[in-house]
Amino acid sequence: MPSDPKSADIPASPPDGAGTGPIEAKVRFLSEPAAYDHAPADVLVTETHMSWVFLAGDLVYKLKKPVRFPFLDFTTLAAREANCREEVRLNRRLAPQTYLGTAPLTQDDSGDLALDGRGTVVDWLVVMRRLPADRMFDRMLDEDQIGATETSRIADLLARFYRTADHPALDPAAYVDRLLAQQADNRAILTNRAFAVDPARLPEVLDELDQRMAADRPLIEDRARTGRIVEGHGDLRPEHICLTDPIVVFDCLEFSPELRLVDPFDELAFLGLECRILGAPSIGPALIEQVADQLGDRPPPRLVAFYTAFRAVLRARLSLAHLLDAAPREPAKWEPLASRYLAVAEESLR
Repeated sequence: MPSDPKSADIPASPPDGAGTGPIEAKVRFLSEPAAYDHAPADVLVTETHMSWVFLAGDLVYKLKKPVRFPFLDFTTLAAREANCREEVRLNRRLAPQTYLGTAPLTQDDSGDLALDGRGTVVDWLVVMRRLPADRMFDRMLDEDQIGATETSRIADLLARFYRTADHPALDPAAYVDRLLAQQADNRAILTNRAFAVDPARLPEVLDELDQRMAADRPLIEDRARTGRIVEGHGDLRPEHICLTDPIVVFDCLEFSPELRLVDPFDELAFLGLECRILGAPSIGPALIEQVADQLGDRPPPRLVAFYTAFRAVLRARLSLAHLLDAAPREPAKWEPLASRYLAVAEESLR
């Protein structure tokens, strides 16, 4: 994570001449059905913090924005190509049939753009199979379609993933220090006076989380010392799970190997937190219980509660960080959402 809490999560403008051509022209081109050989009836376009996503019939194309943050730099063509390839490689661990590969965006001498055409490569895209919207985990939660069977299927998949994932050797103290750096970033953003977020609750939650982190440091270091940390998904949320057969877990955190190194029960606590925010508080404990049984690894409940609180504070910070953008999307959404996360953090710390 960013080491400078004052600049954390604040995007920097790309330098002059960054990338190869204005992204606006690329987005306009990719928004048209004629851009694609398979001739989709229409193209649905979605903007995320770091990408433009084009839903073109039964395929999805993702174009990285030429942005720079304290924790990544996509302002060069080479960096975006490398990130696209890394995204495909990593996501094939849990979605091997979904991530089809990468595709170059080219421009000929007349200035016309094409997908994998003649001319100069001016950008790269990730190419995926489109997943059915009605089988997305967050939508199924909203429609009350998730029961014990679906929860067990997700637990089985994640247990297999964590069992076979890389377990790199880590310095336990350095691992906890990374969490402390994230907490410093949390405090810097959350206490920004521009935000109106629970001024009475916020200092108490942040202070209590600091105290819990200090008290539980031996527990966290022991997880690293005993090889419990894995190269996980890194962004395990309900909107990144599709309950097809087989289940697909996609859109992992591809840009930072460090941030993918997690305790599986930290990652499961995060997924449980997001289910809770969506109104399904029982999903997280059920997943943790079933995965613990399959892995033969049962961390202390106190540690799982800490992970939940830590993730909730982090998500509160990331919610507010959207408002630091020059033109934030859905500005009315983020402060109330941050308050909900802080409420969960407070309850978990108790």
